[in-house]
Amino acid sequence: MAIRRSGPSGRYLTEAEESEILRRVRAGENSLSIAQAVGRPRRLVYVVLKRSGGFSPRARTRSPLRLSLAEREEISRGLRSGSSCRAIARGLHRAPSSVSREVRRCGGGPHYRAWAADAAALELARRPKRTKLATSPRLRAAVSRLLLLEWSPQQISRRLVREYPTEEAMRVSAETIYRALYVQTRGSLRKELHRHLRTQRQRRHPKLRTAALGIHDMVPISERPAEASDRAVPGHWEGDLLLGTGGHSAIGTLVERRTRYTMLFRLAAGRSAPAVRDALTKRIQTLPAQLRRSLTWDQGKEMAEHVRFSVESGVQVYFCDPRSPWQRGSNENTNGLLRQYFPKTFDLSNTTQAQLDAVARRLNGRPRHTLDWKTPAEALAEVVR
Repeated sequence: MAIRRSGPSGRYLTEAEESEILRRVRAGENSLSIAQAVGRPRRLVYVVLKRSGGFSPRARTRSPLRLSLAEREEISRGLRSGSSCRAIARGLHRAPSSVSREVRRCGGGPHYRAWAADAAALELARRPKRTKLATSPRLRAAVSRLLLLEWSPQQISRRLVREYPTEEAMRVSAETIYRALYVQTRGSLRKELHRHLRTQRQRRHPKLRTAALGIHDMVPISERPAEASDRAVPGHWEGDLLLGTGGHSAIGTLVERRTRYTMLFRLAAGRSAPAVRDALTKRIQTLPAQLRRSLTWDQGKEMAEHVRFSVESGVQVYFCDPRSPWQRGSNENTNGLLRQYFPKTFDLSNTTQAQLDAVARRLNGRPRHTLDWKTPAEALAEVVR
């Protein structure tokens, strides 16, 4: 593998090492374990992440129209045996001009070496194409203007289609905007514009894979009963944790899918899997049997003991797909409403269950458009009757 990048210590990283670093980042490993695994200093891992923005490089593919290494080996052997370029081309089923240009480009017959010719061809094939944002000042200005308004890349991408419906030159994908902000070599947007993203991140932060979270025997949301998906029957719930300042404290939130009725529960023992299972079981068992049908949760590690929870409560847990918060949209919306009472800077560790119940009563007493302006409490009482 060709060596192409050097780190601050003067040591070099190969393409294979850089790909391995990015693969391990996507798997959720920390920088120390990655550095130990690839045998490189930890600071080189940071160099790779800063330069790549957290994106993996696209895999290079060789066009079948180009000579392969095996074909170059045949050319080298043919030249050593005294064959002409035309004869070699005939054996390779290539045009004679392709072989003659190849030999001439590499210094002629006596100096031709297959491995050196192949490495030189791969290097010449690196033609970094300028991105659409880099070549279009008008598009770049429009994207920068909307980023300054705290618009997300997806909002910008979709809005430009509406504002310029007939101009293909004013179209850009959200992924292209993220790459322009995060990847050093694509610096077509001002570096400081990343501060106007919601997360203010300077690079992409991949989420942990399910295997790394230690959740086993998950039942996917695709197997959830149809009555839960179409909200036809009450008793199907969506759940999540609402985190306090610094993620050091949390409360549990439950939302009934049909009526949007909300229940909150305190996590006095923390948000470990056993603590969440115990608190969630006690809270859900306060409901009548007809309102305990299913629970939908994301793939957070706090639900690692979901099997034991189902045995103790009789409620089957279904897990959303990774990075799919819309699959439990009622709960996501409710958590947003709860931020009015519990901002992200609020320490939830000292919140009592009585306070949580009071906030839940407030939410359940608000009329909802989706309920034809009935309150969740009224909707729940109606379906129970």
